[in-house]
Amino acid sequence: MISVCSPLKARLPTALALGSFDGLHAGHRSVIETITTRGLGIPTVVSFWPHPREVLYGESRLRLYLPSEKALLLEPLGIEQLVLVPFDRSLASLSAQEFFHQILISNLQARHIAVGANFRFGKGRDGDTSTLVDLGKSSGITITVVDIIEDEKGRMSSSRIRSALKQGDLKTTNYLLNSDYTFSGYVVPGKGLGKKLGWPTANLQVDCRKLIPGPGVYAVLAKEVNMNYSPAVMNLGSQPTIDPKAPSATEVHILNKKVNLEGKELIIKPIKRIRSQKKFESLEDLSNQIKIDAEMAISILT
Repeated sequence: MISVCSPLKARLPTALALGSFDGLHAGHRSVIETITTRGLGIPTVVSFWPHPREVLYGESRLRLYLPSEKALLLEPLGIEQLVLVPFDRSLASLSAQEFFHQILISNLQARHIAVGANFRFGKGRDGDTSTLVDLGKSSGITITVVDIIEDEKGRMSSSRIRSALKQGDLKTTNYLLNSDYTFSGYVVPGKGLGKKLGWPTANLQVDCRKLIPGPGVYAVLAKEVNMNYSPAVMNLGSQPTIDPKAPSATEVHILNKKVNLEGKELIIKPIKRIRSQKKFESLEDLSNQIKIDAEMAISILT
């Protein structure tokens, strides 16, 4: 896997694609492609961590891809390192010119910088692509501004992907990502009620920074690291029949297979949302519905 590092540990000089690149949709990939073909420096993606809006406005910004996941996806695109610039109020106070010279030129020795047409930077986001082009000219740095890519429904954007994922629309999510969305979590002890109902589940503890699909029941593929995928059914969200006041949970039942997963990392590839969550009159009704969900998941996955 490519290295994930701070600006001070980056290999130099760089040809860098600058932006969030959360989702790596077609627009992101077109920006990245421009820095991998000219040989002007080590192909590098540069992003901020944490997200600026978390620091400046206290907003929670869940990610489509965590840094380690993004690094795996960047490597086949010709990127050799992912540089995460620590975002804090000190960095936020830098003007566009100061950020350009201190971070991109001094720290990263940029020889080529590529951004999307809507890129903004510097204190108060006062720098735009015109600012960047002018700074590049005065410093002898190649600047590439890539046009926004659109399809029949509008521009390719991370917000579109987020919206589709929250609605449980995996078909649109995967189309926009140009890859299959996945997430992972470690199996932690649960209440054991699923096992008593005849449907033992792996209760996943997912990184709280990761954006996962909206609530519902899903047909998914699940696997341990370095193993093959198995068909499974997953419940995301609350437990309206068992404990309506319980916190949201991620529960996965591996179909037609008995495995001991406690303590292991499980990778989940959601395929299709089967239904929304529902409160049942009895545990027997819930068990019968899970059977129907399992049969539907098998028909979807095989």
